[in-house]
Amino acid sequence: MQVVACAVASLFALVAPAGHAQRPAPAPSQPYSILLMGATAHTGDGKVIENSAIGFREGKLDLVADARVIRLRSNAYDTIIDVNGKHVYPGLIAMNTMIGLNELNLVRATRDYRETGRLNPSVRSLIAYDTDSRIIPTLRVNGVLLAQVVPQGGMVPGLSSVMRLDAWNWEDAVMAEDAGLHIHWPAMHVNRQEEEKKKEERLERIENDLEELHRLFDEALAYSGNPAPATRNLHLEAIHELFDGNRKLFIHAQRAGQIRAAMRFCDRYALPFVLVGGRDAWRLAGELKARNIPVVLGKTHGLPLRRDEDIDMVYKTPALLRDAGVLFSTSVAGFWQVRNLSYNAGTNAAYGLTGEEALECVTLSAARILGVADRAGSLELGKDATLLVTGGDLLDMRDSEVERAFIEGRAINLDNMQKDLDKMYRQKYGLD
Repeated sequence: MQVVACAVASLFALVAPAGHAQRPAPAPSQPYSILLMGATAHTGDGKVIENSAIGFREGKLDLVADARVIRLRSNAYDTIIDVNGKHVYPGLIAMNTMIGLNELNLVRATRDYRETGRLNPSVRSLIAYDTDSRIIPTLRVNGVLLAQVVPQGGMVPGLSSVMRLDAWNWEDAVMAEDAGLHIHWPAMHVNRQEEEKKKEERLERIENDLEELHRLFDEALAYSGNPAPATRNLHLEAIHELFDGNRKLFIHAQRAGQIRAAMRFCDRYALPFVLVGGRDAWRLAGELKARNIPVVLGKTHGLPLRRDEDIDMVYKTPALLRDAGVLFSTSVAGFWQVRNLSYNAGTNAAYGLTGEEALECVTLSAARILGVADRAGSLELGKDATLLVTGGDLLDMRDSEVERAFIEGRAINLDNMQKDLDKMYRQKYGLD
């Protein structure tokens, strides 16, 4: 992958309207301790504190309590912010995104989310991550503060990382480096109505894809058993980390046949995995629970996989997985589309989940799946102060308004190009 920050900057210099600000500068480290007083705190783990006191210093939470039952010294915090009537949430975590890898679909120079070839396990998405993307500020204003950035294309596209959505460069942005290896499972559905020749060709292609995948992992397993290989192989080293338990395997699959084939594959290599997509996950909920396989569901706002399924099947799936005891999160794939993550989670709350459960599927559950729950995903003592203050229900598009955001205690600028355009045209047409 090539870093395209310069190309993006040059492009926007040409197409951006005169007078438009560039993306806001990243915030400096937290300079003083802060106490948020009086808000309703949604901690991300199912708890709600009606009248909360949320304190943090040096980027870490050091107070999460009911304001009515604590006593503080008058100088305990440098700054006290009255947020009475507001809500406080953990920062949302976006799974399975191309944030920072794609800017404009119609401009090739701004697309850096895939490499040529089908098997690229050593490709690292983080080195192509563009912190200057003008899309990132439009996500923060809707509560998305952390993201899993995933390469695309081919059967094994490469390695994903967890990134903070406010930084000068990718080295500053990365939170969990090369944390996941991704496999796009081959399509295994065969249309029975197709002519026999096409069915045979499809079956042969499926068999060849699976053989190619098994061969790659067999070679990686043999490579991992050699402490001093004669020739270093970066592709096999990337897979080797799976066998050591230092990296998670994410398998993208939708249909039940694909999911079961992925289970057999991982059984052969004794590898745990995370299912991504999983439109048919509700059909296999018992097996997923028995095998302890987490699921990263795709967007809730979608149609069912089959014509004979309930029209609201996608909406009901989170509650069905909850009832089966499966760990799951909600995601919105893509880049600019990710700003709708909170509203997709809110729809889950209208179809069987409670509001706090819906919040958890884009905060703590996502953090657990990514392996960063010791730092993010909930408002707990000792965790990073990555949080939001809103003027309404974060999951309800009718009154959701993010008023403040902090990443590791740093106060994030919530300006963005869409706000600039809104101000410009309101002024033009006298709407202010």
